[in-house]
Amino acid sequence: MRAARKGMTTLIIVSIVVMLMSSTGQADSGTLLPPCPSSHNCVSSMATDSHRIEPLAVKGDARACFDRLRTVLGKRKDTTIISADDVQIRVEFRTILGFVDDGLFILDLPNGRIEIRSAARVGYWDMGKNRRRMEEIRADYSG
Repeated sequence: MRAARKGMTTLIIVSIVVMLMSSTGQADSGTLLPPCPSSHNCVSSMATDSHRIEPLAVKGDARACFDRLRTVLGKRKDTTIISADDVQIRVEFRTILGFVDDGLFILDLPNGRIEIRSAARVGYWDMGKNRRRMEEIRADYSG
């Protein structure tokens, strides 16, 4: 009976911790970004194949880093911020040909990084545009 109570107490404590972590907006790195399609017009820091791109590093205060990223994105002429909160920024990128790509940035506090994804809405191949754009953002964010 004592072992059963101890097990139940442990279960309750674990459940409370999980609820608190999810209510603080801390991301679960296993479910942050949607997977890239098989087409060659998407990059993601969570991909394990040719779509892979490194996440953005968080150095120092995570919230300040995320605010800096929001500022970088807000200054880009090709970028419209669709929504932003303490842990997520959704953007639309417009190419000079008028195509729209979707960008997603997620602050992953437990792992000290910002997960990134950029994908074309249409087409099969983007000629590397999503990767180049994300690397430009990385340079502006890091610089």
